[in-house]
Amino acid sequence: MTSADHLDLQRGGSPPPNDFILLAGTWCRDQSTILLGFVWRAYDQLRRDNPYINARDLERSITQILEPRIHREMSGDEPFFIQRGPYERETMKSPPAQPPQYDLAFILNADERIMWPMEAKVLETVMAVSEYARDIQEEYLKCRYAPFSSEGAMLGYLLSGAPSDAFRNIAEKVPCELENHPGFPSRPQKLSKHVRSVPTGKPYPLTFRCHHLMLEFSGVQRVRE
Repeated sequence: MTSADHLDLQRGGSPPPNDFILLAGTWCRDQSTILLGFVWRAYDQLRRDNPYINARDLERSITQILEPRIHREMSGDEPFFIQRGPYERETMKSPPAQPPQYDLAFILNADERIMWPMEAKVLETVMAVSEYARDIQEEYLKCRYAPFSSEGAMLGYLLSGAPSDAFRNIAEKVPCELENHPGFPSRPQKLSKHVRSVPTGKPYPLTFRCHHLMLEFSGVQRVRE
């Protein structure tokens, strides 16, 4: 083995086996209604519970109280689990770089490298969508996030304004066309379809569906110190 080969193995750069790619593709197909149903029911429970939210660290604070509620909505018999803050080592750059880290992800029991990620962004107003759009453009669509997944989600923690206005601004900023999700006709949820920039030689899905959920937290304000 050459030194270059050794470095490639250290980076996890050896190509995944065909059965891994097949499993990843099967996992991603038509999972969104099941997975995001858990998220919506957890959000409903969170609103009923009305827990303390640390206004100095809103994104992490909301995500931290949402994750256990998602877990409690699941039966425990699913072939996957929910985790806050898992790392994506497939797209990690050379040390000392840190691997990308998702806010939340559903992870397949059969192979924990296969993740269906969700990224959260606090939207203080319906116009404040720049960072939200950047995560789609620079992370999802360049395959740094969700390399083996053909789907993923953005969770907008909306502090003020109407979800419809936030969706309109997101569509203009990305840009993309937002469609209704047939599984959630009464929820503030949309989906967009994209073609990704796949790195040369990588077996990542070319097409990607991004799910957009607006979780409203009216009356919550970020505190800056």
